[in-house]
Amino acid sequence: KASARGFEQPPWCVPRPKARALPPISMESVRSASRSKATAGPLVGACALAAAGIASQSLDFALPAGRVSSPAGYGQAAQHTASPSETAVGAPTSARQAASAPAALAAMAVAGSALGTAAGSRRRRAAVAQRASRVNPDDFSDVCEQTGITLSRYLIESTKRGVIDSDLASVFNSIREASKVISKLVNTAPLRQAELLGLEGEVNVQGEDQKKLDVITNDVFKAALQYTGKLGTLASEEEDAPVIGTNASDALPVLSDTFAETGKYVCVFDPLDGSSNVDAGIPVGTIFGVFREPDADACELPDDLDQLSSEEAQCLAGALQPGKALVASGYVLYSASTELVLTIGRGVIGFTLDASIGEFVLTRPTIEIPKRGKIYSLNQANINEWDEPMQKYIQAIRSGSGESGKAYSLRYIGSMVGDIHRTLLYGGIFAYPADSKNQDGKLRLLYEGAPMSMIMEQAGGKAVTGHSRVLDIPPTKVHQRVPVILGSPEDVDECQKYYFESNDPVLKARCEARLQGLAKA
Repeated sequence: KASARGFEQPPWCVPRPKARALPPISMESVRSASRSKATAGPLVGACALAAAGIASQSLDFALPAGRVSSPAGYGQAAQHTASPSETAVGAPTSARQAASAPAALAAMAVAGSALGTAAGSRRRRAAVAQRASRVNPDDFSDVCEQTGITLSRYLIESTKRGVIDSDLASVFNSIREASKVISKLVNTAPLRQAELLGLEGEVNVQGEDQKKLDVITNDVFKAALQYTGKLGTLASEEEDAPVIGTNASDALPVLSDTFAETGKYVCVFDPLDGSSNVDAGIPVGTIFGVFREPDADACELPDDLDQLSSEEAQCLAGALQPGKALVASGYVLYSASTELVLTIGRGVIGFTLDASIGEFVLTRPTIEIPKRGKIYSLNQANINEWDEPMQKYIQAIRSGSGESGKAYSLRYIGSMVGDIHRTLLYGGIFAYPADSKNQDGKLRLLYEGAPMSMIMEQAGGKAVTGHSRVLDIPPTKVHQRVPVILGSPEDVDECQKYYFESNDPVLKARCEARLQGLAKA
């Protein structure tokens, strides 16, 4: 701010002693040298500094060395009243300044051109680096016209470009093969009812009756992943505790031992989400997430890994990481078609199973959720049991009194994968909120809430529990539950406002407990 008003001047407004004389710079030498790749970089910097010195010598003030952040921190130039020396830039007040103004303006032009060239060079290098790290299917060459881009080809290209490593590609390949088997089982279940449909007769760790397909698909998924040798640990909805990620085998003893040393990932999954609907032929799905495995040496484990305590199992799992630590996430929808939706942290992409060639083929190169939708998806029968903020929000959007001014339509399958797939493509909001009977929700954080939240955020959406972001919550147990509200960013923001405006101390305390890792499992 101007010193005339009693405020301290910004650094670039303070007059300084005249710069020492600089040798004249030939524009032709600048042009010829800049064409040389060997000298272009250093010369650009030298020209910029020299031109800045000439300008400061001619105009008696120091040119700013760079942009100064505003108090708000957004990188904007600070606003201030012009000082006398700054005013002289546009209107020279002395004969010497008037005489040297053309030279100064030329010098500033050289400085601007030089700095612009340097900035342009940096931008080009950054753009090249960004393209190298991003897998754009349009860049693939020699794509088969009969098959298109398959998931196998996509993984190969991602590995060659350094986006994923070969271990992670191996994990995805196993997920791909397991999904094909599960798709066939789901599609043929009505023809093999005695084998595949109905209850298994057992109850899982969460107190839920297991379907026959729950157990079968869990075994399929687990076996496929274990024999990659790239996983340290597996955690599944159908397993009471995490299991070793590599399966020793009499047939492959040496190979399995070798693989066991290379496992560096943790895979969490729900092999058949919505299995209660499978007998009715309603869409179901598989959800998975991949973490990097932490240092397992810190765990003190017994020789017999079948007799782990709950604390030892949690340490072994390495899976008790917040969702923001996920390396990749995805889901497979088994419906009219079998679709695999995947993110590796660089957007969301979708593949469809072509049964004729037994391959997942790229059908959705980029999946981005609309900013706002007109569909809400949840079990509205429980509205009287929900927290007050959620009740008010749903009442507003279904009556048309919400921010959009339009009444939303209810669409609810009761299968998380199916409901979220539709929400991802058409926009809107999906929720399984907390209620009076389930104050921490019903969806599992580790292998349902976190992977789906990563997908939603990578597609441009948002995922919250009400007050906080789902991906920020550290799990305390493998089967911990969490409320989930996710979908289009504007819809989620509108819903979250009702929670922020709520003065319910109990609701806020529950949210804080989750963020601090104190929530009940």
